[in-house]
Amino acid sequence: MGLFDFFTTDIAIDLGTANTLIMYNDDVVVDQPSIVAIDRMSGKVIAIGSEAQQMHEKTHEKYKTIRPLRDGVIADFTVAEHMIRGMIKMINKKRRFMSTTYRMVICIPSGITEVEKRAVKDSAEQAGAKEVYLIPEPMAAAIGIGLNVKEPTGHMIVDIGGGTTEIAVIALSGIVTDQSIRIAGDEFNDDILDYMRRQHNMLIGERSAERIKIEVGAALPELEEAPQDIEIRGKDIMTGIPKTISVSYREVSHALNKSITKIEDAILKALENTPPELSADIYDRGIHLTGGGASLRGLDIRLAEKTKLPIHVADDPLKAVVRGTGIALKELEEFKYLMS
Repeated sequence: MGLFDFFTTDIAIDLGTANTLIMYNDDVVVDQPSIVAIDRMSGKVIAIGSEAQQMHEKTHEKYKTIRPLRDGVIADFTVAEHMIRGMIKMINKKRRFMSTTYRMVICIPSGITEVEKRAVKDSAEQAGAKEVYLIPEPMAAAIGIGLNVKEPTGHMIVDIGGGTTEIAVIALSGIVTDQSIRIAGDEFNDDILDYMRRQHNMLIGERSAERIKIEVGAALPELEEAPQDIEIRGKDIMTGIPKTISVSYREVSHALNKSITKIEDAILKALENTPPELSADIYDRGIHLTGGGASLRGLDIRLAEKTKLPIHVADDPLKAVVRGTGIALKELEEFKYLMS
């Protein structure tokens, strides 16, 4: 082992629109919201991740919060670099390793441009990476849930993240068909915000919309195991006075209906573009759901009804992509050809 190897730390990063996860030594050591709080005057970073999330929508003229990724890609290069650097420091605090350089494998949406790929690499390099490899999210998700991506059998992955839903058919270590649409967790939140405004004349913040999605979010208006209604506080549009209302999962299923229909249409389009032999494999093996959106109540049932195919929700779907990225990093020589 050379001096360079001794001081190089390998980390796998799922750089997500909503959350960033980092894996080191087979453990997910960072799981934080992808958000940064900065001082407006100096531009200095004052908080990253969950600490910045607590400040979101509660800042004043001195501070502001920024989400550096939009729709799965970097929208603010400088803030993204600060965020990556800050989250790497979180590992250092937990693991107390000394490192001069990092080797990173970062997952990216399958549909991004070369310019967007370059932005991810540049941000990682500015944050201290000596080597950076990029792996498509659906491929990382497939590896993360234990599928053999090298075999000639076809597998369909639907990864519903924060900014994008990635749909891919994988066989022989390659993506045969892919669809990337900008309908995912963020869009679900926007749907809920819009519904609350129109239906209840009430303004709520992003964090409240996220809470509604997690606690009573549903893809169907009738569920066998229905969650309890929740109380949500917001501001009355007419009077400006704070008020509280009760929100049910049926309301949320109605609010999310249009976006879920777009995801269904994208899945059907991907199936339409799949070669016949691989379609036969998918008929036998079904569709694998990963990403935070896979946890939406009743989504698997709704997609099964629409596609007439078996739907498998991954165990711990939020971490499937980062686990696959970690495996690809661990077996870099074996998986390097999948990366860019």
